[in-house]
Amino acid sequence: MFSVPSDEDYAFKHFFRASKTTFSYICSLVREDLISRPPSGLINIEGRLLSVEKQVAIALRRLASGDSQVSVGAAFGVGQSTVSQVPINLYSAPYFPDFNIYMLYPDTIHLFPQVTWRFIEALEERAKHHLRWPDSDRIEEIKSKFEEMYGLPNCCGAIDTTHIIMTLPAVQASDDWCDQEKNYSMFLQGVFDHEMRFLNMVTGWPGGMTVSKLLKFSGFFKLCENAQILDGNPKTLSQGAQIREYVVGGISYPLLPWLITPHDSDHPSDSMVAFNERHEKVRSVAATAFQQLKGSWRILSKVMWRPDRRKLPSIILVCCLLHNIIIDCGDYLQEDVPLSGHHDSGYADRYCKQTEPLGSELRGCLTEHLLR
Repeated sequence: MFSVPSDEDYAFKHFFRASKTTFSYICSLVREDLISRPPSGLINIEGRLLSVEKQVAIALRRLASGDSQVSVGAAFGVGQSTVSQVPINLYSAPYFPDFNIYMLYPDTIHLFPQVTWRFIEALEERAKHHLRWPDSDRIEEIKSKFEEMYGLPNCCGAIDTTHIIMTLPAVQASDDWCDQEKNYSMFLQGVFDHEMRFLNMVTGWPGGMTVSKLLKFSGFFKLCENAQILDGNPKTLSQGAQIREYVVGGISYPLLPWLITPHDSDHPSDSMVAFNERHEKVRSVAATAFQQLKGSWRILSKVMWRPDRRKLPSIILVCCLLHNIIIDCGDYLQEDVPLSGHHDSGYADRYCKQTEPLGSELRGCLTEHLLR
């Protein structure tokens, strides 16, 4: 028996991870595509196409639960062998009259993957504006908030990675995809602002590579190295040092002029310890964001059974877009959905020894600044 909260608005959010207002906005983004180019065969028992709202509901529930198509069907009161035209009780399946979401039929279960994939294609195209590097005014706001909240001046974000675990058929399995924990996985790297919003993401690369290698293969690295981003106004500190724009990352990342990692010393000074504590608070923004992402869209936290590796990056991207849409719409992130443990449970950080002098110099200036 599937149980949901008795309050209808909360139950809606429980099922679809979005409020009714945000759900309507998501429908508006994909409506034209789902109407003008509907997946073939999306006909219910009455001979009508499934509504856009029902298609979006199916797709969001599939991504949010990570359950099989049969389980998602059961959540909507859809049996495999019995056709029911009676509205479903709220405590066995959702009934949301605002969108007439409660009556699906067993002859549509086999179409759930098709519905979900068509939604993914549409949202990937129509929601691009929800995941892009901020303009200069927005960057200034982000830097101000990071300094206000954590004390690090001119910080533009936190970077981290997580693994999306999958099984692969023997013919596709290779050492590249086998990671340090002997799982087959795909990397997802994200850069986040103070509100846990994705500012940049990259995926599609095998989980068997190192984080530093993933970074260097990413478009984010190229943009930073070519001074296309993180090249805004420097900040002059009280001691006269100029601090350029940067992001913070963990010990798996190299220390670069624009990517600041924590001090790594067997005998750290008090100033190093103080810096590392502030650094970790900022870095934890990214870790918490990944917990929220994988908890909200649990298709990313479960082991994917033989996914199409060409399609998996699109599934991951759309979950990231949905994560941002929730934030951009002023929707609240549910407190009960983040993963209870670490977003990459079982994976230990692998230390990257690469350091660049300008990065070391910047970290030193920040460390000194925090003592004042």
